[in-house]
Amino acid sequence: MKSIVILISGRGSNMEALLQARLPARTAAVISNRPEAAGLALASSRGVTTEVVDHRAFEAREQFDAALTERIERARPDLVVLAGFMRVLGDEFVRHFEGRLLNIHPSLLPLFPGLHTHRRALAAGVRVHGCSVHFVTTHLDGGPIVIQAAVPVLLGDSEETLAARVLAQEHRIYPQAVRWFLEGRLHFGADGRLVVDAPEDAGGFLIAPALSQAEAND
Repeated sequence: MKSIVILISGRGSNMEALLQARLPARTAAVISNRPEAAGLALASSRGVTTEVVDHRAFEAREQFDAALTERIERARPDLVVLAGFMRVLGDEFVRHFEGRLLNIHPSLLPLFPGLHTHRRALAAGVRVHGCSVHFVTTHLDGGPIVIQAAVPVLLGDSEETLAARVLAQEHRIYPQAVRWFLEGRLHFGADGRLVVDAPEDAGGFLIAPALSQAEAND
């Protein structure tokens, strides 16, 4: 059976969604860079091995990355999953795990890479927002996209209400992306583009704000 390692920094809600998804893999370890991360207790309660590699114990990011790499490799995972892991990882770390390192980002990439995505979406006045699962590369939030989910931005939305609606979709698409990886359904073509062996719906769409029934029938 294949195995995964999950990296977290906080409460671990995406980690929990992955653990609940009954994926065709063993979760070899959950590792956090913060000893106070609430997700550690949750993972432990599910019988998953947990460990802390505290970034504050290292003088340089390269030292932390090396220690984290060593701990991950002890578990010999097929895939490393970033689930709310709030550290920018160095190029050497990313290259070491290239092709087997996934992240989820709370925006419809390439829009709003980096932090404060919901605030920036509201400020920009977009009508549709969402989340993306992507392979991690040395380009921050710029790796090949596996799957995305979109939600409408509603009148009166705050950062908190929009974030909650996006998070619900994160919990849906992240397990799906990981499952596709484990099933060997993610491939890179000769042109370097990611190909997902999954059904496609050319007629699917989301309109926001929604049309009235009369407008939709015109």
